Amino acid sequence: MSLNVLAIGSSRNIGYFSSIRLLDNGATVTFLLRSPAVFDADETIQKYVKAGKARLIKGDALVKEDVQRAWDEAGKDGPVDVLLFTVGGTPKFSVTKGAVIDPANLVTQSLFNVLCTLPTSQPQPRVITISSTGLTRTSHAELPFALKPLYSYLLAAPHKDKVGAERLVAHCAGWTWNTKDDGEPGDDIMGAKGDEWKKREGLPAEGSLKRFLVIRPALLTDGECKAEDEKEKKKGKPGYRVSEGELGGWTVSRKDVAHFVTDAILNRWSEFQNKCVSIAY
Repeated sequence: MSLNVLAIGSSRNIGYFSSIRLLDNGATVTFLLRSPAVFDADETIQKYVKAGKARLIKGDALVKEDVQRAWDEAGKDGPVDVLLFTVGGTPKFSVTKGAVIDPANLVTQSLFNVLCTLPTSQPQPRVITISSTGLTRTSHAELPFALKPLYSYLLAAPHKDKVGAERLVAHCAGWTWNTKDDGEPGDDIMGAKGDEWKKREGLPAEGSLKRFLVIRPALLTDGECKAEDEKEKKKGKPGYRVSEGELGGWTVSRKDVAHFVTDAILNRWSEFQNKCVSIAY
């Protein structure tokens, strides 16, 4: 039986490349898209749409009812095996704030909607989320020195959002959160005062979800997939490094992250289930 995947935030970049790889490996992928027309001229996606392997659902991850409908559509032929959550906004530049997204808590609130509508009558799906290195104080301390100003200024706003998403995952997965060193996301990110966000309707109980994989890529590039580069293979190089600890790496391409996502889902899930890992060259 092929994998049944729900992809949210996969119209481009890591989510898109991962979804194509999964489709190429026989999976069925349901895409939640604000504009399904984004794939009108995409011959690869359209091939799978015609074959019934790709489903395009119009909706917004910030709208809980749309996310519920996506779960329902994806689950029509059986339980969803994998949730691929790669939501990310298109940032605009501000002289005073660096890169900003609208709304500022896009990723966190979208993930709230996804987890609050997660089916409870089926086996828990594997949940893969994309975060970033350098988010927290402890992670930021391990960055290459030259990258620290970039992360502190240019990426500060979108990273606050991803800290919120990681905090939400830690709660639902029962992971220890380093409040002393890393603090707590602001009320503006979590959408509630203090710990009130933990009482959101439908949110899975603390520690109840055990099939998460959080991936923290280094600074993302549009480069090719080194893991599949024949020259790199001949040199015996794996293409990229993956570790539960901080790697202190500089960059990694979106295509290599997608390579890892697919490899983890298809071949190495027992190795990475319920973990937060970093990936870099």
